[in-house]
Amino acid sequence: MRSIHAASLCTAGACIVGLAAVAAWGVHTLPYRAQAAGALPSPSPQLRPEPLPDLTRRSSVHRLSPYGAPRPVIINRAQWGADESLRKEAPRYGHAVRVVFLHHTDNGNGYDCRQVPEIIRGIYTGHVQDHHWDDVAYNFFVDKCGTIYEGRAGGVARPVTGAQAVGFNTDTMGIAAVGTYDATGTVTRAMAEAIAQLSAWKLGLTGVDPRGTQKLRSTNTESRFRKGSVAVFHAISGHRDSFFTDCPGDDLYGKLPAIRAEAARLQGR
Repeated sequence: MRSIHAASLCTAGACIVGLAAVAAWGVHTLPYRAQAAGALPSPSPQLRPEPLPDLTRRSSVHRLSPYGAPRPVIINRAQWGADESLRKEAPRYGHAVRVVFLHHTDNGNGYDCRQVPEIIRGIYTGHVQDHHWDDVAYNFFVDKCGTIYEGRAGGVARPVTGAQAVGFNTDTMGIAAVGTYDATGTVTRAMAEAIAQLSAWKLGLTGVDPRGTQKLRSTNTESRFRKGSVAVFHAISGHRDSFFTDCPGDDLYGKLPAIRAEAARLQGR
């Protein structure tokens, strides 16, 4: 089963998008019990529950590391026109970003990149007003032109807890690729490079190797892993690795190995 789609009409560089449809973009939280077995792609075969009692040693991700990466240019919330009166609560924080989850907003790819601030405002409004979340779910957005946008408030360099990976929101970061990246859409080189740059910088703040794996404890049985169990994820993973969805689409998911390798190169590994 697919996530909710938005209908859009683009002609001569201008897009007309229904307000209700815009509000639904970026939602990948359909209850898995309603989805047919085998209807969704499997996650990486390397990702399996880990039979460990708990995550008792977090200090390793706080070590000083020589593997940093430059901070990319990020369009902040004020620049894309976030209405801060919509936010309901102060930001919450984890210990450190240890895993990046990739999503797609599923709104189609015919947009003009100049329209992305409007698209993000629509997603933000939908997440807060329609889904009653505290803020927009994702920590960052990246468009097909390679522009990076701040998502959830709280500080781009800090481990802000989002609402983007059911069961695994703490100590993770969600990047939403603006568009649809299944069989109908292709990730641009600019988008892939921007995702690698952003991931390299954030993971490099705490010395996490983008090519490696990390252990996270599930906080919600509606994830792919029962509540309380510990799962192993690639440091850069797709949403489908943690939840019953096809997000971030086959094309973007298939580019994750190359994105990991480029992020590692940017860290000087």
